[in-house]
Amino acid sequence: MTRLRSVVPADDTDDLRAALRVDADSGQIWLNEHRMLLVHAEAQALLRKELIDSLGMERAQGLLMRMGYASGQRDADLARNVAQHSSDVDAFMTGPRLQTIEGIVHVQPVAIEIDRAAGHFHAELVWQHSWEGEWHRHFYGTHAEPVCWTQVGYACGYASAFMGRPILFVETECVGMGGPVCRIVGKPVDEWPDAGRHMRFLNPEPIAERLLELQTQVGQLRSTIDEQRIGEVGLGGVNLIGQSPGFRAACELLRAAAPSRIAVLLLGETGVGKELFARALHRMSPRADKPFVAVNCAAIPHELLESELFGAERGAYTGAQVARPGRFERADGGTLFLDEIGDLPLSAQAKLLRVLQEGEVERLGGTQPRKVDVRVVAATHQRLAQQVKDGRFRSDLYYRLNAYEIEIPPLRERKEDISPLARHFLGKYEAIAGKKLRGFTDLAKRAMLSYSWPGNVRELQNMVERGVLLAPSGGRVEATHLFPCSTRELHEAGLEMVDGLGGGGWPAGRALCEAVLNGVMTLDQIEAMLLETAVDKARGNLSSAARLLGLSRPQLAYRLKRLHEAQSAARGDEAGPQA
Repeated sequence: MTRLRSVVPADDTDDLRAALRVDADSGQIWLNEHRMLLVHAEAQALLRKELIDSLGMERAQGLLMRMGYASGQRDADLARNVAQHSSDVDAFMTGPRLQTIEGIVHVQPVAIEIDRAAGHFHAELVWQHSWEGEWHRHFYGTHAEPVCWTQVGYACGYASAFMGRPILFVETECVGMGGPVCRIVGKPVDEWPDAGRHMRFLNPEPIAERLLELQTQVGQLRSTIDEQRIGEVGLGGVNLIGQSPGFRAACELLRAAAPSRIAVLLLGETGVGKELFARALHRMSPRADKPFVAVNCAAIPHELLESELFGAERGAYTGAQVARPGRFERADGGTLFLDEIGDLPLSAQAKLLRVLQEGEVERLGGTQPRKVDVRVVAATHQRLAQQVKDGRFRSDLYYRLNAYEIEIPPLRERKEDISPLARHFLGKYEAIAGKKLRGFTDLAKRAMLSYSWPGNVRELQNMVERGVLLAPSGGRVEATHLFPCSTRELHEAGLEMVDGLGGGGWPAGRALCEAVLNGVMTLDQIEAMLLETAVDKARGNLSSAARLLGLSRPQLAYRLKRLHEAQSAARGDEAGPQA
């Protein structure tokens, strides 16, 4: 066993200095076979501070200790090469001397007992001018516990690799605690009664995975707390995603109708979100604390529809064992949403008209009318006016329901709404699937923007859900995850831009290409036409126009300014000869 009670001679330190090489031509610093870095202490301290502020004291301590541990293990390899013929103590002191040369801390040995063959180790060292402790106190003031985490990790890693068994160093004094010096004591892990409290910092913690897990949990909580919250136009607690002029106009009409009792007819293709509009109308109305009852008239067999709407008395029909209220009675005081009202049979239309006029219902098989106070909101994807002409819908009921009409535009006319809708559904289904993705690929974005969306928002929602399930965790949703088709099928489905990315297609743009190539138009004229059309379509809103073009607002403003300057210059040139 080797014991140390004095400072190691300086000769070995000189050998280490000789092993340090600086190659000014290549910009590399070498310590034997190890490449080293010379960094600013303040910059390193600021990085350490950012880790603490971002991760918290405990996680930052673990990360810094593990970083120091890895560095110590590598220096132990160097110690074995430099001090092959030295005593155990002299060989061990190679690491502390390296720390002194590197400017980290000046190490003063107090007592060292080492017997590598027997696995015996005990060391007590004093650190002077600790870089880590001084900077920690500079940023955070005097600390209650030792803070030289990187250096302690280095000592643990170095000693463990040197001895070939786990060695734990514990800092018992620290300048970060207000002391004049730092002091550490090291011995095998199994000789420390509280080793677990210190060793836990050396166990790798998957911080990124933990953060992703927490993000998923937050997403699930948000989804659970408010399932109806989906966007940017807040109406009665139901937020509707939409930036396009047509969609916002529909929202404004809905907002204006909310305080009144007027019957509202929602028009729009299947999947545009008519029920969501109806729920928003109910929540904004004075009836918000009363029931909202939805009925899909197309989903109920015609022979059962009347009993579903108006209720039935016991024995009214075969199987009616008990009397039960209909949807109108259940919605008393609130709102009844009649979806796909164009599929309502004529017999039920007559009874519905009576309810709307008289404010009372009569159950199937009953004789006594029952008063109800219900606001009716109807919706259909059909053209009721045409059905009236064809004799399939009562004209008096049509005019009663058509008192206030709101048409919700299809998604193909709301191109600027596709991206925010897709992002919302991506976040929703990430939380449900328990995975974190990095968004959509550029090709997927172009595919979504050029697709015609016959199923509207519902189709987009289903397609994004599919994409989230197919995309690998940590990756991006690709076009093939959304559209499980070949390139030819994508083209036939209306995804001309996807086909065009490969250089083969984009038939809609061929005429413009030919016009430019044949000298009929210039690129500047096409750009001007595109900019002016986008601004007109956005009704002068530059932010909306920029989104239509895939530009930022400043980029669009710059292009418009350049266009106006060119037009002014052209007018000036034309006016010159006339003058």
